[in-house]
Amino acid sequence: MGDWTGALNLEVEDRKGKTVAKNVYFQGALKVMRPIYHDESGQACYYILNPGGGYLDGDRYQMKISLTEKAKLTLTTQSATKVYKTPNNFAYQEAEISLQPGSYLEYLPDPLIAYQNAKYKQKNVIRMDKTATFLYSDIVTPGWSPEGGRFSYQTIQLLNEIYVDNELVVYDHIKLNPATQNMKGLGFMEGFSHLGSMIVVGKQTNSSLLDQLYLAIDMNSDDYKLGLSLLAIPGMTIRVLANTTQVIEKLFSEIHRVISQEWFNTEPSFLRKY
Repeated sequence: MGDWTGALNLEVEDRKGKTVAKNVYFQGALKVMRPIYHDESGQACYYILNPGGGYLDGDRYQMKISLTEKAKLTLTTQSATKVYKTPNNFAYQEAEISLQPGSYLEYLPDPLIAYQNAKYKQKNVIRMDKTATFLYSDIVTPGWSPEGGRFSYQTIQLLNEIYVDNELVVYDHIKLNPATQNMKGLGFMEGFSHLGSMIVVGKQTNSSLLDQLYLAIDMNSDDYKLGLSLLAIPGMTIRVLANTTQVIEKLFSEIHRVISQEWFNTEPSFLRKY
């Protein structure tokens, strides 16, 4: 396992319309539950577990996720990723994701909660066939601090690289550093405390889908700010600023519902964890 605090390798394949595990390996402070099938579509759902309860100083986590041709997978976490104070070395997580032709991955982790004096870096590298579909979301939430400050963590850095047919097509880099940045100012959090991001890559994406999303979402709410943009390839990105996790989760659930209905004529599964 080397220097990794936790390691997870998961490869799934399609067998007669049902997605099943081909290879599963985990060690240290990462585990996965047995797959759950929420409906008759054959799409599998795996919950990632962290028995340690949170990320600590110098923790390092590695995940390798692979979907073979036509496999369909929902990947989520059992609970929020909690990053506690890291006085010496930042906590780090990386994921390498491979999507073969016709495969579909929903990677929907629970929110990232960064507590006082937390330093965290995360890198996701996705390599996908042009006929594969990828839907990803993340939510950054400030954790509790004794002084009650919203931005008591030190640094959060989130990096996403997406390659389609071995060509880099999406490079998404977020770095929040309250120690040196005015988090309440323009161009940063603009008075909000929570940040949500969603990336969708799929050949079905077009301007008509964006029009449907604009109709489904109240763009004039004072509870959040939301922006949607088409990517240079068939896909889109969504950013949300809000003051609660629940507001962002509700918006992402609605976007997910519209996409699932439009592309697959299905309703997304409720990933209940309580």
